[in-house]
Amino acid sequence: MSAASPESIQTTILQTLSAGSGEIKDTRTIAVDGRALSTPEDQAAVRGVLDSLSSKEMITYKQITTTSFTLTEEGSQIVESGSHEFRVWSALPAKGQGEPVTVPELQKLVGKDVTSIGQGRAFKNKWIAKDGAGFVRAVEAPVDETAVQLKEIQEKGDHPAGESVTKELQKRKLIQPKKHIHYSVAKGPEFSTEVKQLETDLTVEMLQSGAWKDSSFKQYNFAATGQPTDGGALHPLLKVREEFRNIFFDMGFTEMPTNRFVESAFWNFDAMFVPQQHPAREMQDTFYVKDPVKALQPDAEYYERVRKTHEEGGYGSIGYRAPFSREESEKLLLRTHTTAISTDMLYKLANQPGGFKPAKMYSIDRVFRNETADATHLAEFHQVEGVVADYNITLGNLIAFMQEFFSKTGNHKLRFKPAYNPYTEPSMEVFSWHEGLGKWIEIANSGIFRPEMLEPMGLPKGVRVLGWGMSLERPTMIKYKISDIRTLVGHKTDLDQVKKRPAVRLEKGDE
Repeated sequence: MSAASPESIQTTILQTLSAGSGEIKDTRTIAVDGRALSTPEDQAAVRGVLDSLSSKEMITYKQITTTSFTLTEEGSQIVESGSHEFRVWSALPAKGQGEPVTVPELQKLVGKDVTSIGQGRAFKNKWIAKDGAGFVRAVEAPVDETAVQLKEIQEKGDHPAGESVTKELQKRKLIQPKKHIHYSVAKGPEFSTEVKQLETDLTVEMLQSGAWKDSSFKQYNFAATGQPTDGGALHPLLKVREEFRNIFFDMGFTEMPTNRFVESAFWNFDAMFVPQQHPAREMQDTFYVKDPVKALQPDAEYYERVRKTHEEGGYGSIGYRAPFSREESEKLLLRTHTTAISTDMLYKLANQPGGFKPAKMYSIDRVFRNETADATHLAEFHQVEGVVADYNITLGNLIAFMQEFFSKTGNHKLRFKPAYNPYTEPSMEVFSWHEGLGKWIEIANSGIFRPEMLEPMGLPKGVRVLGWGMSLERPTMIKYKISDIRTLVGHKTDLDQVKKRPAVRLEKGDE
């Protein structure tokens, strides 16, 4: 039979209210075309009609929610064959009328599941007793209350004893609740058996003709949910970035200006004492800029000191003993690390009016590598970097700084492993124990900048610079449990997830 139309439901409700006491106590009792509107689908259609009539103040209504119970598959089986405890009792002989039944024998008779559940319940009910190595009946004819209760619920949908019975049967997963919704309806202040068409808008034509005076308007529904707005949301990287910025500020660092994606090979490599023959400078690792062809020249005297250090050595070093090319130094590229910015800032620190002053600086910004994109690598990522410049600081100071810094990010178990970088000596990789993964993971690289890098800048001999760096993407992926970086950054990013992902608190550590 086809579902009743909204028009026929509306007519039936209005006529029933008009002809009777002005109230419908249960909308499941009204009938359209001889069929009671008793199903959940019918009541959903009734709700739509009631909302429409209520908006015109023709009726008022209340929602009534009731609960009935249906039997699970196991519950139905108990009604048919008896409860587990009753089946255990039935399989046993009366005392003195046969051999006691052992557990293995009982399992063969009624099954392992019935035995494991029914044995304990039969003992609790004092239906069975121990006799030697086996069991016998302890009563003549027990009443199977569980089966009786389930039979009652099967027929009526509930039990007269209420929760005292249904709660226990639900706990045993023998019944499951089912919610039912219906409505009680009463006449409203504007009740009528005829439905007027209400105007929804006040138009210019109505105002000009005066028709608005005789028109009835639909009331505003201030409780209606509006259309969700497409507001902005912070990307997970920006949330984690802000946490790192706050940590640096808390430790007394100042932020370096990083608004220079295109860098010269001089600042990106040469000034950092990276040899011009280093593999990182190859086309397959670095993005070079075709136009313009050359970078602006650095300070001539500084350039000459850097060139001489590379070719001939100095400051306690023999250099690389290899030709130094101005053409190579003037190439423009997308910076491969923000350490290029740190190098420029250290040079300015060395040559500022009044001379060198100790400083703590940091940067968080984008860098570029000519890498094949996969689940953990992209051609661009964000680098978090900190540098500390002061007199007579040591490797111990670097370790202490990193322990304090990373403890604020939730990484308390650290290990340091010797490493190699062209521009730092000594150098260390930093590992942190990840409780969720159950292993040590690399989180940062660090070291003390070499004299061959610092002294050509003009920094005094006693000045040392500590530095460490890490990616922003890795802690973000760990925090938000993202396995593929391409879903964090790029065209595969789920914008809905960007809106839903919560703020992050790094000091809580990694779960």
